[in-house]
Amino acid sequence: MGKGNLHFLTVWIILAQILATFSSTTTAVYDNSTVTPTPVPTWMLDYTGIVSKFSLRTAEEPDDDLCYIVPGEPETIKECEFNPETQTFVIIHGWTVTGMFESWVPKLVSALYNREPSANVIVVDWLSRANQHYPTSAAYTKLVGVDVAKFVNWIQNELQLPWDKIHLLGYSLGAHVAGIAGDLTQRQISRITGLDPAGPTFEHADNENILSPGDAQFVDVLHTNTRGSPDRSIGIQRSVGHIDIYPNGGTFQPGCDIQNTLMGIASAGIKGLQNMDQLVKCSHERSIHLFIDSLVNEDQQSMVYSCKTQDTFNKGLCLSCRKNRCNKLGYNVNKVRSPRSTKMYLKTRDMMPYKVFHYQVKMHFFSEKKLSFTEQPLMISLFGTYGEKENIPFQMPTLVGNTTVSFLLTTDTDIGDLMIVKLRWEKDTIFSWSDLWGRSKFHIRKLRVKSGETQSRVIFKSKDGEFAFLVRGGEDTVFVKSKEDNMNRKEKLMHKLKMHGTLFSQNEA
Repeated sequence: MGKGNLHFLTVWIILAQILATFSSTTTAVYDNSTVTPTPVPTWMLDYTGIVSKFSLRTAEEPDDDLCYIVPGEPETIKECEFNPETQTFVIIHGWTVTGMFESWVPKLVSALYNREPSANVIVVDWLSRANQHYPTSAAYTKLVGVDVAKFVNWIQNELQLPWDKIHLLGYSLGAHVAGIAGDLTQRQISRITGLDPAGPTFEHADNENILSPGDAQFVDVLHTNTRGSPDRSIGIQRSVGHIDIYPNGGTFQPGCDIQNTLMGIASAGIKGLQNMDQLVKCSHERSIHLFIDSLVNEDQQSMVYSCKTQDTFNKGLCLSCRKNRCNKLGYNVNKVRSPRSTKMYLKTRDMMPYKVFHYQVKMHFFSEKKLSFTEQPLMISLFGTYGEKENIPFQMPTLVGNTTVSFLLTTDTDIGDLMIVKLRWEKDTIFSWSDLWGRSKFHIRKLRVKSGETQSRVIFKSKDGEFAFLVRGGEDTVFVKSKEDNMNRKEKLMHKLKMHGTLFSQNEA
């Protein structure tokens, strides 16, 4: 047996001993509202075997580990000036090739302090175990989870910290570490945020070995790199939280293509060569930056929407906020728990702030001739009370006469109340046989537009006459706001209160 395999086997033997002791001495009663803790098992009180380190970083020095809190040594709590009266965040990194902290760690530390200046932000250092061959580091998540559980349980008991003030944030393998720690602390931790939990070796694992909804009072998860077959994608594909959010479908993130990434690396000069791994981890790490965005750009809060599939979401059919079907991404998430994980979707920009505004556009195409097209390019312009966004490109999958279509349109501009919509049908080729007998055109009587962010529903009619004419290769077709079926004042007020006022806070768990 090789040295690597022997090392791997040793990890599993140690883990088996710990779990055997735990299972024989504890039971937990858990439901969606209460947790009845049992006596802490004796092995949880043994701090001699802890390998991970726990640094309390500061807002002034987010890059440096200047003070470590050591489980079993109460004096270190005072030395590090831990504040027992406020929120405590525990950041857990993932697998590392370099054996060093990645650049996102101080950024997340700073963002947390930006939102909660009096908080305690603790960074877990398990670099020595994370800097192994991936399967070995993946197996180590169980031992690191034990370390984190011991630390959290110790400091909570030492200071009588309220469990509802403890929030674990785990990235990649660190998300599963957080889940194991939450499970071992009898699911009393208030919140665990999984930032693109690692996929390989975890996609088909039991809930006891991965992040899962039962690991904390509330578990929210961002999936940003699930491209590939199950258990081969960098990020886990399955739902593992109370709310699982899949930005841009979760498979791949805007701006993470090879060309954009190489340009970013080149523009950084020599330092850019150190970031070549961004080619691999750009989408994976986007989960962190989306969470950071929610902390530092509170006035540009991204909204997410419950939907069964990404294809259905892309048709604009899932922009409802009724019965908790919409939520906020990141720190300000509404803590809604249900028996099953809720899948939620959104679109984003390719850079911070990532927020975009979501619209469902629905229309019926009439045609005198039998017309049928696929993958047709449209240009859509929106004009509102705050601003405008012109020439938004959209690829219409099918364009067929006498059919109704619905699709999702997004813009990064807040245009306010939508007043005018313009459509233009571009030519996808220089020459088309159908154009020999006159340019192809469709008739459109009205557009129906729903805003995900405001929940308003607006009907638009042709500016000139009963029908508007959408002509292939022609000019803009103009639609203006009608007074039909608009959301009434009471509905708008209720939605605003839910998202920004008292109703929102009442819905929190």
